[in-house]
Amino acid sequence: MFGVSHAARGARTNLATARPPIARAVATWGSTMSTLTGKRILVTGPAGQIAFPLVQDLVRDNEVWGIARFGDPESRAKVDETGCITRVVDLANPDWQDLPDRFDHVLHLAIFQATSADYDYALKVNAEGTALLMHRFANSTSVLIVSTVAVYDSNPDGAYLYRENDLLGDNRAPYSPTYGISKIAQEGVARSMARVLNLPTTIARMNVSYSPLGGLPVMQLDMLVADMDVPVMAGGSSFNPIDEIDINLQVPQLLDVASVPATICNWGGDDAVSTEEYVTYLGSLVGKTPRFVYVPDGIAGRAIDNTRREELIGGCSVHWKDGFQRTAKTRYPDLYVGP
Repeated sequence: MFGVSHAARGARTNLATARPPIARAVATWGSTMSTLTGKRILVTGPAGQIAFPLVQDLVRDNEVWGIARFGDPESRAKVDETGCITRVVDLANPDWQDLPDRFDHVLHLAIFQATSADYDYALKVNAEGTALLMHRFANSTSVLIVSTVAVYDSNPDGAYLYRENDLLGDNRAPYSPTYGISKIAQEGVARSMARVLNLPTTIARMNVSYSPLGGLPVMQLDMLVADMDVPVMAGGSSFNPIDEIDINLQVPQLLDVASVPATICNWGGDDAVSTEEYVTYLGSLVGKTPRFVYVPDGIAGRAIDNTRREELIGGCSVHWKDGFQRTAKTRYPDLYVGP
């Protein structure tokens, strides 16, 4: 559904070589502005869209290790170039022998997300893999488990703001039917392991992340550039886009509030925005007018109530419009017509 044409690829700048370093943002109200310095940190899935910019940021002041299957040698080489120390580890059947005995912090961002209906394998990686990871590094100071708002039971109101105590449910998203249920299982495992191991843990339910490297808004930006229709769930859908800068800033803060039992909070941008509003804004940045197609199945809206996150770590520093400007300008410098 989110394929990109050759025309769009040709217009896009080479982010592997041209992407500038992320500027350190100044956090706004309520933020503790915690930082990680001089720590040994383990990141799972370090080549991922969220994890890679985070690794780039963390390696400046820390010893960072990254583990994944690394089926694509180029993805491992990309991570190696940041200064991160990589090892091949399959969370379905992990071999930890090439890793240190202890990390100060563990950041678990790796996921299994596929179009197949292989529930057994999804549970093996997302749930069992989390238990094995936490057990192996139970001597860490804290763990951050990145979950997803896909764990919530769907509300028919596309603008509904989901809260941490709302119903959970298997939404069976067509792009990955096993994702929601296996992430619910992951949360249950992480909560249990935090208590069994007395391991301070935060479970953060990610909304819609974005950076010049990717994310749902960037997929939609690519579609605009390729003159493709943009599908939207019938009945409307809203999200809370969060910029990579805020993600990087908030990781240390989320580790600070890790606890036993586990701390659970939504993780997204400050503003809930409809798909139509933010895609139209993206189009204005590259001179494109979106054509929306309303579909019965797709990526359901998951706008969130941020009260819990704001109580714990404060607000975000990057407004979604400012973040979209930076992202569009970096990804499509030759097409950019925004501020």
